[in-house]
Amino acid sequence: METLQIHTDLSQTETLDFNFDNKPIEERVKLSIMHDLLRLDWKVEFSDGKVEVTPPEYYDKNIIRQSMGVKRSEIIRNNRTWIDAHIDYARDNLADGASVLQSKIRPVIEVCKKRSQHNLFRFFRYYWSSPYSEYVGRRIKLIIRDAALPNRPVIGIAALGSPIIHIPERDDYIGWDKKTRTDNLIYAMDAYVIGALPPYNHLLGGKLVSYILASDEVRKIYRDKYKDRVTLISKRKSSNLVCLFTTSLYGRSSQYNRLKYDNQLLYQPIGETRGYGTLHLTENTINLMRKYLDEKGISVGYKFGDGPSWRMRLIRVVGDLLGFNSDFLLKHSFKRKIYFVSLAKNSIEVLNGRTKRPQYYHRPKTKISEYWRVRWLNNRKKNPLIKKRVLDFDPKYFDIT
Repeated sequence: METLQIHTDLSQTETLDFNFDNKPIEERVKLSIMHDLLRLDWKVEFSDGKVEVTPPEYYDKNIIRQSMGVKRSEIIRNNRTWIDAHIDYARDNLADGASVLQSKIRPVIEVCKKRSQHNLFRFFRYYWSSPYSEYVGRRIKLIIRDAALPNRPVIGIAALGSPIIHIPERDDYIGWDKKTRTDNLIYAMDAYVIGALPPYNHLLGGKLVSYILASDEVRKIYRDKYKDRVTLISKRKSSNLVCLFTTSLYGRSSQYNRLKYDNQLLYQPIGETRGYGTLHLTENTINLMRKYLDEKGISVGYKFGDGPSWRMRLIRVVGDLLGFNSDFLLKHSFKRKIYFVSLAKNSIEVLNGRTKRPQYYHRPKTKISEYWRVRWLNNRKKNPLIKKRVLDFDPKYFDIT
């Protein structure tokens, strides 16, 4: 099996001391990477003044959860002051369990435009087990509220962002080569946040938010925002949205599983990523990499259109400088299940440039929400254990931990 070699001045020992603040920045970066990989059950061997680390054959769910938990905790610690300053506002926007059980749950979509809306979205994004991350390029952040209750509490949140440039399995499914993908990626978006807040999450509110993203209303929100805008790379208007992509870290997602409307599976599993990414490296390691490059006077750009994500570019640059096989390091992140949400009957044809006229499905939010209510909510509310979980929720005790 291929191994990643890290050349250091470490002696051959069976344990590593990771209190290395006084070491040169180059050594600190190397040791921080080692710390991250050991935590993920990479195997380590010492010989002839070298350290060889080998990834596991696969990551089980517990390893992935633990790794994301470490990154999430880092991010929350770094943002604790901001979180504490906004906790009361967040609690004021949540519903108590008793009210939700009586609610007819009438979802309305709120597009984040004001600072208060963006702050609320940001706060609730910290709630999920996956670490907070942000997309560049086109972005739309949505707050889904329950208009059936007086204070219109938050059901959940969702966000769309410019798709990742190259995912081989996705591109193979669509039939994209490099040119066709470059020309037509503007017709797609990644749904990089989809989820419900308590107590709606106990009532399969995550499935409701997933349904809403496939609705006519979200497509129109996108059209209204981008109808007069031109893309940075291809200099083309991008107001026609014909599909969404999203991913799941734990294989087949219970949230997207069996989501049908008009006898059509809305979230179609189309494969999984090859595991390239940065989720397995902590924020501390990424920050040390940035500091290392800063001290060497090297800048890694952030602007959209420069290729892969800045974190991946950062790792590649640092890897080249330190003698790592950076491609090997990036490849052994966590694989994700890929889902395709078609918004038009001829979405594949549009994505491949064979037609410019999308033939959209008719999925009004009111009807797709009613379908969710009949198919999922009604039976869920009959479960005594679920009812207890909902009733036990009190917004005044809600916090990000």
